Formats: sequence, structure tokens, C-alpha cells
Amino acid sequence: MRLFITGTDTGIGKTVSTCLLLRALQARGIAALGMKPIAAGINAQGCWDDVELIRSASSVVAPIEDIAPYRLQLAASPHFAAEAEQVTIRQEIILRALGRLEQRAQIVVIEGVGGFRVPLSADFDSADLAQAIAAPLLLVVPMRLGCINHALLSGEAIASRGLVLGGWIANVGIDPDYGRVEATIETLCERLAAPCVGILPRGAFEQGSADCFKIEQILAATARHSQPGESLE
Repeated sequence: MRLFITGTDTGIGKTVSTCLLLRALQARGIAALGMKPIAAGINAQGCWDDVELIRSASSVVAPIEDIAPYRLQLAASPHFAAEAEQVTIRQEIILRALGRLEQRAQIVVIEGVGGFRVPLSADFDSADLAQAIAAPLLLVVPMRLGCINHALLSGEAIASRGLVLGGWIANVGIDPDYGRVEATIETLCERLAAPCVGILPRGAFEQGSADCFKIEQILAATARHSQPGESLE
């Protein structure tokens, strides 16, 4: 089984959500692997922070070449980072790596890059990748000014591709000065065609708050839209 984590933008908590969800699955005895198909931005130690966090949160070990098939040095939009290294991001490479990960784990949690429509090459973007992966999506929404519009537009874009939005996650920790969290969550619950399946409090990652998700609801949506024959048994 597979689940795709997307977001309204970059730097809004997709990696935190992915890692906490992996921990929540592990706590329920589910063998879960994280995947970051495209990582852009290397640190001073020559590693990719988000990839290392996802590997640490996974309950199953797998080669980094499968967890992150495209590891790009430049911290930029993936099509810029790939162009700088004369690399072309290809969906078949990612899908083959995903297939190998699925042989190791009961569920693979795939973290997208940037927002839902980030370019990956001249004629391929992250929405195309989500379509190719064909998994239900969770949308991470940062609780801050402007997030309502961004979330609703993302929801429309997901639906226009014929994809299933299984739920959305409210990241409260993104802006400590934002004072309309509850009203914003209520507004999005009324307007998004998917339930709120998680609320990340401030400091969620440091606290290891793996209980901030409605995990049974997430698992039900994932199982409902999985390929025939897939199971968590």
C-alpha cells in the first residue's frame, strides 16, 4: 500500500508530517517505509536533511537509492536543481524504486516535493508524479495568513487530476503568531472535500507527537483506495 503526502507550498511541514505518520504506523505494528523521490538541497555534511529524517523514522531499512532516487545538491525548485546537474527526472525511475520499497514494507509513505504543481522537468511536474503513483493524498496546510486560499486551490488541483484527497493535516507550529487556528480549521473543514486527519501542535516533531493523527481514518482511506490485493495484513 502507498500514501502520498503533498502540501500547499514548500517548507510547511511535509517532512515533519511524514516522519510523525511513520512513527504512528510503527506504534501500531505496521511495517512502514518513507520515500522522498526527489530531494533538493544538500547540507554542510553532504547529506539531505529530509531524507535522513525519513530514513530514521522508518521502521524498515532500505537502500537510499530507492528511498530517494533523485538527490540533488541545489536547494531550488527541482527542475532548476536537476538542470544544474544535467539530470532529467523520470517517473519510471521513481516508480521502479517505489515498487522495490513496497516489497519490503506494508505501507510506503511518499513525501512530495514543494507544492502540488512544482515543475520537475520541461514537461513533467509533481502533479503528474502523483497521478503516476496513484495513491490517496494527504494535504499539509500551514496555519498562517493565506493558507485557506492555498489549501482550497490545492484541493481543486488534486480533484482535477482525478486523484483522491484522503484528508488534510493542519500544521499549527508554522506561525506562532497566527491567532485564528480554530476558525481556519473550521473554515477548511467546511470547504475541503476531505476531513482533517491531523493537527500538528507547536513542537510536534521534537516531542515525537505520533498521536496527533486520526490514524485509523487515514488507514481506512488508504486501504479503500489501494490497488486490488493490497492489504495491511
